Amino acid sequence: MLDIRLIRDDPAAFDAAMARRGKPADAATILDLDRRRREVVTELQVGQARRNEASKAIGAAKAKKDEDTAAALMAEVAMLKQRLPELEAEEARLGGELDSLLAGLPNLPLADVPDGADENDNQLIHERGQRPAFDFAISEHDAIGPALGLDFETGALLSGARFTLVHGHVAKLARALGQFGLDVLTHDYGYEEVIPPLLVRDEAMFGTGQLPKFAEDLFRTTDGRWLIPTSEVSLTNIVREKILAATDLPLRFTALTPCFRSEAGAAGRDTRGFIRQHQFDKAEMVSIVEPDQSEVEHERMTAAAEDVLSRLELPFRRMKLCTGDMGFSAARTYDIEVWLPGQDRYREISSCSTCTDFQARRMNARFRPEGEKATRFVHTLNGSGLVIGRTIVAILENYQQADGSVAVPSVLQPYLGGLNRLEPRPVQG
Repeated sequence: MLDIRLIRDDPAAFDAAMARRGKPADAATILDLDRRRREVVTELQVGQARRNEASKAIGAAKAKKDEDTAAALMAEVAMLKQRLPELEAEEARLGGELDSLLAGLPNLPLADVPDGADENDNQLIHERGQRPAFDFAISEHDAIGPALGLDFETGALLSGARFTLVHGHVAKLARALGQFGLDVLTHDYGYEEVIPPLLVRDEAMFGTGQLPKFAEDLFRTTDGRWLIPTSEVSLTNIVREKILAATDLPLRFTALTPCFRSEAGAAGRDTRGFIRQHQFDKAEMVSIVEPDQSEVEHERMTAAAEDVLSRLELPFRRMKLCTGDMGFSAARTYDIEVWLPGQDRYREISSCSTCTDFQARRMNARFRPEGEKATRFVHTLNGSGLVIGRTIVAILENYQQADGSVAVPSVLQPYLGGLNRLEPRPVQG
């Protein structure tokens, strides 16, 4: 949620920032609603004060046996008692319209975010790692995976499109990746491991920006709860409605959870293979920091995600997303894209965003600086520490061997009892 004071103070700058995100100029509409609501609030407060004053004056007039004055005051109080509920209803209506309008606005991009319409305008920051060279005809993961435990057909039979049954070697690889990712994030980067709820209420989804705008991208249960699209939702909302001490910060959380996405906006894209699934596992990172620490924290978080890939010896690059490709709540986003030799291109494997105080305002998450009485909104950040499915795809393609086997990255071998190669088995027809 954006601070209305930013729009009041500089509507032209607000419209310019929204234009960078491809949104129409709304400052005039927002400020008109804000002005009308404040006028109603002022009238309501004046009316309430006058009602209280007149009510007291009635007793004084009657004590003086001034019946005419008492009658006039009672008539005024009666009129105010009728008018005040109307003003309260009008204030609620205008406030609701204003809140709804503000809730639908994306975060403002930071100054260094490149302008652009889509992924073609993203900015390359750096590339890391060595792309593998092959002396045989290489395959994509969906050709390699079935003999190792990626069963697309049974997954579709059980649950429909974009579901996969994972078993055998790939299931063990997934477990090893999850444990490895959590170990790196907790032991080396100080994230606290959390097992959060996978079902959340409307308020939690609103807090991180999924609702109301992106309801169609989510799965909802029959009792009105939502399956989390990422544990960012649960982890960030840990500080919802809280006032933290400055000494509590920074807070860093990580969780390895299933994630559920309807992929409503991805019709026709990545329909084959394991890239875009309705259900997948991910080790998420969330940081809650003081505002002056969010820049440093964004770099630290992104470096942690890159370190995971470096230890897996997977080639990757960092991209700074342009204004047209950023998510709703983000003020700046770095995407980490892993090299997939089977597809002969880089694909997103991690996304790390700073959301400034945008989510904190929606959650009313604050902290009290040391020595101060007033509170301030925290800054929130989130990032993918390790997306299990896409990392499996990257390992299958980068570590594939001529005989159909797949070498195991050295850092994962201890998690697999020393296994250094995934051997294929015949796929049953």
